[in-house]
Amino acid sequence: MKKTVRKSKSVSSIQKSSISLLDKWNKKIQSIQERNLLIVFLLLTLVVDILNFNMKISEAHDDALYIEAAYRFIHEFPNYFYTANAPLYPLFLATLMKLFGFKLYIFKAFNILFHLGTVYFMFQTFKKIIAPVFFVFVMLFLSINYLMVYFSSMTFTEQMFMFIQSGLFYFMSQVILNEENIKVQNNNNKLFDVKNILLLALFVFLLNITRNISVSVLPAVLIFMYFLKSYRKKILLFLGSYAALQILFKLLIKIIWGAASTNQYGSQSKILLQKDPYDATQGYDNWWGFIERFFGNTELYFSKRFFQILGLKDELNTNTNMFIPIIMWVLIFWAIWVSFKDRKYLITFVGLYILALLSSTFLVLQTRWDQPRFVLIAMPSMMILYFYLIEKYFKSVIMRNISFILVLVLSTSLMISNIKRTVQNFPVFLKNLNGDIYYGYTPDWINFLKASEWCGNNLPPEAYVASRKAPMSFIYGKRKFFPIYSVIKKDPETNQSNPDSALIFFQQNKVTHILMPRLRIDPTKNTGQYINTIDNILEPIQNKYPNKLKLIHTEGEVEPCYVFEFVYDAK
Repeated sequence: MKKTVRKSKSVSSIQKSSISLLDKWNKKIQSIQERNLLIVFLLLTLVVDILNFNMKISEAHDDALYIEAAYRFIHEFPNYFYTANAPLYPLFLATLMKLFGFKLYIFKAFNILFHLGTVYFMFQTFKKIIAPVFFVFVMLFLSINYLMVYFSSMTFTEQMFMFIQSGLFYFMSQVILNEENIKVQNNNNKLFDVKNILLLALFVFLLNITRNISVSVLPAVLIFMYFLKSYRKKILLFLGSYAALQILFKLLIKIIWGAASTNQYGSQSKILLQKDPYDATQGYDNWWGFIERFFGNTELYFSKRFFQILGLKDELNTNTNMFIPIIMWVLIFWAIWVSFKDRKYLITFVGLYILALLSSTFLVLQTRWDQPRFVLIAMPSMMILYFYLIEKYFKSVIMRNISFILVLVLSTSLMISNIKRTVQNFPVFLKNLNGDIYYGYTPDWINFLKASEWCGNNLPPEAYVASRKAPMSFIYGKRKFFPIYSVIKKDPETNQSNPDSALIFFQQNKVTHILMPRLRIDPTKNTGQYINTIDNILEPIQNKYPNKLKLIHTEGEVEPCYVFEFVYDAK
């Protein structure tokens, strides 16, 4: 008897030692009530977002552009409609502006709500789809990744887009759940399924009017439904609902804004088709140019930005290669195929969605833009695909222990990265909260923004000021500025403006003044090199017609910003 007992104890200890760390922690997480875990992630998201709240406008231009568009929606109604890209977010900001006035902190606070909504939808959608340890990491990434947190207090479209994207995943999961239970459905369930199809169509539509590139999501949904035979009967309802929403939206726009409204894809598509987005004279790209963009963007975003966002690569490390991106694409295709065979249809859909979104993004984006936000919106979904494959193929104790250590390293990296930025940002947030609205900017930006504010306070209402960053000037100057994005009327020999053509151009556009800042090329330090677009416009004018430019204000001593007035009638 004693020998038998000893044997069973020995077997028991062997069994315990053969359980991997991944499986042990999977069980521990499974023992936590789902409701409590969701509350933890929501509270974590809220606290981190508040500690990292940014009261300022970023130097990236787009967030200020959306606010300016919202202002124009209200003050130029119905003669203005936003056509730079998809219109939903500026329309949303215009609604907030109409309700609460011009209050930056309110516009930004709503992105915290979108962030919380994303965390909620993603939790409810994937809580039983991937292994608990992997699921917790994805939720941690969504809650505290420094870029996710950054966009929670910036007026970019990222948080709204990710919220709508997560809603799309959720309602697709409900459609799939209903289909799996089709044999026991009653009439109520059928009605519920119709509701989910309608909501699925709504969220695809909302994605399309939030970001133009997401038009590629529609064929991804249709392909998914077509290849699953039992879903084909839902295609007509989905497509009809989507078409009805698009027709209704376009009809309302036409009725309300009339001639001011144009195709939302028109303006942006012209820029994307150009070889140089800032110089239309170079013409349009050919098919080979777009192929080069695809591979160039794949290399940038998959071998550099992806790992920088995870904290595995320093942000100053710009080294890239094509080997890792090829593996990452192969794994996405592999996850789609394997999940389809395993009847894990939500994983299949996520794979098709990511394939459509990233392929179209990489195909049309100019590689010079190279902004991490373009891949950030896809990263949680990509990680779900990769973790699905790890769970399926890493079966040995050693490999599962390695998987757990990988998640632990990534989680630690996330937390360290967030803590570092919180320590840096919180004092800036307190200063901004106490009224120092420029604290946290470098001197070049402070002088530029203060010069914009000076124009708003000191120039007459009829003055029209040209600015290299017109939307940012608008935010601080509280008046409309004329945008200058590149050297106008460029002479191909000098790469500077033709002075006569430039003066005629400004006079025809009723521009009375112009800002000439010293914005750094290297934003981290003053190297003496600055963005010289405005210099290349004004220098030829100054050389040929010195009396036509009058310096009326200088803001700052180091890296100053100059305000010039055009004197068109001077000889």
